[in-house]
Formats: sequence, structure tokens, C-alpha cells
Amino acid sequence: MCGIVAYIGEKPALPILLNGLKRLEYRGYDSAGVALIEGDKLNVYKKQGKVAELEKVVNSNSEGATTGIGHTRWATHGAPNDTNAHPHYSHSKKLAVIHNGIIENYGSIKTDLSEKGYEFRSETDTEVLVNFIEDIQVSLKVTLEEAVRIALSKVIGAYAMVILSKEEPNKMIAARKGSPMVIGVGSNEYFIASDATPIIEYTKEVIYLNDEEVAVINEGELKITDIKDIPKKPEIHKLDLQLEAIEKGGYEHFMLKEVFEQPKSIADCMRGRINAAQHTLTLGGIHKYEDQLINANRVIIIGCGTSWHAGLVAEYLFEDICRIPLEVEYASEFRYRNPIINKGDIVIAISQSGETADTLAAIELAKSKGAIVFGVVNAVGSSISRITHEGAYLHAGPEIGVASTKAFTAQLTVLTMIALTVAHKKQTISQARFNDLLNELESIPAKVEKALKSDDQIKKVAGLFKDASNFIYLGRGYNFPVALEGALKLKEISYIHAEGYPAAEMKHGPIALIDENMPVVFIATRDSSYDKIVSNIQEVKSRKGKVIAIVTEGDVLIPKMADFTIEVPGTHEALMPLVSVIPLQLLSYHIAVMRGCNVDQPRNLAKSVTVE
Repeated sequence: MCGIVAYIGEKPALPILLNGLKRLEYRGYDSAGVALIEGDKLNVYKKQGKVAELEKVVNSNSEGATTGIGHTRWATHGAPNDTNAHPHYSHSKKLAVIHNGIIENYGSIKTDLSEKGYEFRSETDTEVLVNFIEDIQVSLKVTLEEAVRIALSKVIGAYAMVILSKEEPNKMIAARKGSPMVIGVGSNEYFIASDATPIIEYTKEVIYLNDEEVAVINEGELKITDIKDIPKKPEIHKLDLQLEAIEKGGYEHFMLKEVFEQPKSIADCMRGRINAAQHTLTLGGIHKYEDQLINANRVIIIGCGTSWHAGLVAEYLFEDICRIPLEVEYASEFRYRNPIINKGDIVIAISQSGETADTLAAIELAKSKGAIVFGVVNAVGSSISRITHEGAYLHAGPEIGVASTKAFTAQLTVLTMIALTVAHKKQTISQARFNDLLNELESIPAKVEKALKSDDQIKKVAGLFKDASNFIYLGRGYNFPVALEGALKLKEISYIHAEGYPAAEMKHGPIALIDENMPVVFIATRDSSYDKIVSNIQEVKSRKGKVIAIVTEGDVLIPKMADFTIEVPGTHEALMPLVSVIPLQLLSYHIAVMRGCNVDQPRNLAKSVTVE
């Protein structure tokens, strides 16, 4: 959600900024802009729409500028248009700023500034922020960095911001609170970005800025303090990320690439952790608090969207094999309902980006109540990975498509390994069952590979239903959350209304929607609920619904009833979501492509939701 890229050094800044903004397009945005120090001028260029539109309005003579900031904006305050796009000038046009996040008390600050004679060109909270900084600098006669620190100590909300000054062309100031920011360290140059994707082709050395820290780059020197001006010693990290990982690699879309990467991403998630032949499972990231996890009276999983669905699958597994009560909560609701959290409760926070604002807020609440918080994240060095007590990385590689695919299956893999670790140590499952589940888990990448071979068949089914207005997805047990995830994928990228339900709940309302125009997707693999879901299919067929069934390889009963069947390899019931979700990802992808939708950047959505 929104993207920041900035450069100060000796190279031409504009190509670096534009290239970086294109790398950040996956985050979701509706306008883009840059500000450049050009001689003795501070010039801003911005445009509603894609970065390609911005390129048309940038001064072709700007190639000589070696300092600049760039931004892709996802609209919060004010409509998506040229005026509300970032960067924003201060009233005097001596300062320009880019900003991710929300300044919650901008209204009262704006009123005060208006009474002082400040005029505002946009509807944004960001323009209020830059004018607030300018007012402090002028009225208190302090340096720009002092003005930034004072302003940030008075604002309420979240920010990742970078500011330039016309009067100090060799200086760049950045700060963050609740919104990610990374500083790339080069040779006599620095790069600033929302994440590492815009800078990995220039440097592998980065500094992750922490909350309420301010970075000042002046005359090639970097200094980091907190907002009280207490110096901080930066820690340089090496990026473990390859440029080809964030490129399409010959696929038409990032989403399709990431769907087909799942055999590898699941295997990478397990690598070094599972050795089925020796019956061993080692998760180093939970070792320190392993005893507390094993002896927990209660586990709470928090997440949003796809991560919440992964948590629902884990609920079935934890309660089945660990015999621990587990609750799955929307992170966005958790902090607002005065939840009961006891000291020693375990909270598992799931987030692909590790920057989800709602999840971060829920973590802080849980920690304040004495809970032990584990993070399950994909992005190395992200905020959640740093504020949780312990956790496990997915090692799925960067996920660029907004609609999560490989991160979902990697989340399921990590959660399964955590549950197996707890169950084995608690001895709530037999050694034989533990060994069996380990063997099956190790076989999942090959079974996902086989499921992907149905792509051509799924594409044909997609062609028949691409014009549908509604879909219903139904599943039971472990496959109920898969139904929710399948419906979410279709909504996200094709804009077709879709709902997921437990199959047994169909009779309690949704069955009223069934007619000859309603496609109903059943996740109907062979498991303990098989006979019941067969009955549910019959109920839909008797009302002329169109049935698309995901079935276990070799099933002979359901293909006689369903209009269309897609086979997946059989596996243990608890692991089936890792396989049964694959056809649903491909179905949503092909329908979206056939409808002409922007698969990787669906409208109104952002990859990393960093505002509430």
C-alpha cells in the first residue's frame, strides 16, 4: 500500500526513481510522482494513473539531478487525482515530502495552520504534515531535522516519510513509525524504499529503520537518531534476494508465476526443517518459547484475508492433534473488542508482508497483556518479524501478485510444522501418526506439481463461467477454509461476487440462491466428510445448480453427479488444503484474464495494507 523510493548520491536519480516505482507497482496505487533537486530548484512532477503516465510529464532535462524522491499513492485522504498525488510541496515550495501511512490528527493541525495563513492545494493529510514541519522550522528557527523530530513527536498515526529541502540540496531526511522503510547503503550513495524490491539491483546492504527513528543523510554521511535526538547505531543487513525473483520469468503475470512456483516454495519452506526418513522436525524459530507453546492453555491466531484463512485451517489441525483450544481472530477486529488475553497465552500472528497495520496493532495489544507472540511472515526483516518474541519465516520468496497464492500454502506448511512439533512433544499423537504426517508433508511438493498439470482443463472450465455474476464455494472440515480462500481469490482479481460457506450451512440460507445460473464449486476430496458432501452436491443438482467439483484422483462417484470435475492427488485429510487450493487459484486466474482484469494489480487493492 503506497510505495516510497528515494536516492541521494552521484548517479542520475530519475532513472533509479522511475525503475524503483515500477518495482513497487505490485503494492497497489492510483497515482505516482517524483521530486528532484535540479540545480537551485526543487521540482515536483506527479500524475494520476500508472508510472507510465508519470514518465510522460517528467522533464526530459531532469536526467542531471542526483537527488530525488518518488512515490506511488493508494488513496486514503482525497480522491486519486493529480493534485492529491505525492510528493507534496510545503506552502513556500521550499520543502517536498512523500509519505505512507495516515496522520490521524491532521484535522486539528490543519485548522491551526489555516489560522496562521497557510493555504492547502490538496485534500491530503500529507500536505498538512509538510506544512506543519515548515511552520515549526520557521517559527522556532530550528534546523530541518529538528523541525521533523518536533513535528513527529506531536502527530498521531503512522508514517514512513522522506523530505527534501530546496535550501539544503545535499540533505535528505527519512523517518518511520508503523510503516516500513529500508535504507540501502551503496558507494557514496543511499537508497530509501518501502521494501527491498526497488534497490536490490543497486546494493545488497540495507538498514531497517525502526519505529520513531529519523535518518539524516547529509553530504554523503548517514546519521540515525530517535525523535528525541538520541543517537542510534545502525545495523547493516545483507539482502538474501535475487533480482530474478521479482521478475516474471517468462510468465504472463506474476500471479501465474507464483502459482506455479508452489512446488518449490513449499519445499523451500520445509528445507532444513523436515527429515521424514529420520522422523525429525526442527523449527529453530520457536525453540526459545517451545515449552510455553507446548504447555499453553490457549492459542490465538490473528491474521487478515488469506492469512486468516490459513489460521482457520490451523485451528482444525491444532485442536485435532495438539488438543489445545485455538481461536482464530481477524486482526482488524481483535484490538477493538477488549479481548480476554491472559499472561502466558500464545498468539500466532500471520502476515505475508510482515507489515500489515491491523496485525501489528493486534500484536502490540497482545504483548501488553503478557501474551507470547510468534510471527509467521514471509518478508525478512519486516516489522512483525522484529517485534514478535519468536517465529518462523516462510522462505517462499517474494510474492509480487496482490492476490496471495504461494504465501498461503507456505503459511499452511509452517503452521502444520508448528502443530506437529507441539503434538509430538506433548505426545498427543502417536509416533506412527507423526511419522506418517511427516512423510505426507514431504510429498506435498510433488503432489502440487501434479495438481498444476490440470491447468489446461481448468482454463476450459473458466471459459464456460467467465461471465457468471456470482459463485458459491462449499467445503467441509479442513476444506471449509479452502472454500473461503477460493471465493476470496475470485473476488479479488475477477470482481465476480463469490461467497464461501461450510457445505452443511448451505441449507441454512444460501440454498435460496441456487438456480441454473449459479456455479457452485465444491471442494469434495475424499475425507471423513465425503459422504456428507456427496449429499450436498445432490441437493444443489436437484435445484439445477452448476457443479464444479474438486475431487480426489480416481473418484468415480462424484464425476457422475457434477457438471465438471477437477482431480487432485490424494493426501492426508489435514494436508489436503495444500493441494485442493491449487485448482481454485488457477480457476480465479483464468477467469480474471478472460474478463480482461488486471490480475497482478486488482482495482482498489494493495499488497501490503499498512493503514487501518
